[in-house]
Amino acid sequence: MASLNIVLVEPQIPQNTGNVARTCAATGASLHLVGPMGFKIDNAKLKRAGLDYWHLLDITYYDSIEEFFEKNSGPFFLFSTKAEKVYSDVSYPDGCYLVFGKETAGLSEELLLRNREWCVRLPMIEGARSLNLSNTVAIGVYEVLRQWGFPALKRQGNLTRYQWGQSLD
Repeated sequence: MASLNIVLVEPQIPQNTGNVARTCAATGASLHLVGPMGFKIDNAKLKRAGLDYWHLLDITYYDSIEEFFEKNSGPFFLFSTKAEKVYSDVSYPDGCYLVFGKETAGLSEELLLRNREWCVRLPMIEGARSLNLSNTVAIGVYEVLRQWGFPALKRQGNLTRYQWGQSLD
């Protein structure tokens, strides 16, 4: 199976991290949490947002962005409202990392400038500051999985009380 990695750098809001954890669990993506974080990992809001998906989650913790980059090799795609390139114009290879900054400030401009060719953004109207972090992650994850043909994901659902194609007459 193809490997996708989601990286949250210094997340501040436990509900966002919980939602991202649920997205990762439901899609098979690995989650990397880079500290310092604005909450404790045992935070009830974090657990509630992830619901009962924690057992499906592959999660790794890092104390700093430096430790994360020392232990991982890219490619890294840095999501930022400041980026010049649109996220859907990029081809994402197996094993890539989608990197997202903290809700209050995003990724550092120094990191973005040093990695200009790897920076991507979601288009928005002028004057809109940003989308919610967990929404942005979900959009990025599903764009990568769409490009890959949704490997190992269930592509068809079932009704609980009826069968598809059944007549209700």
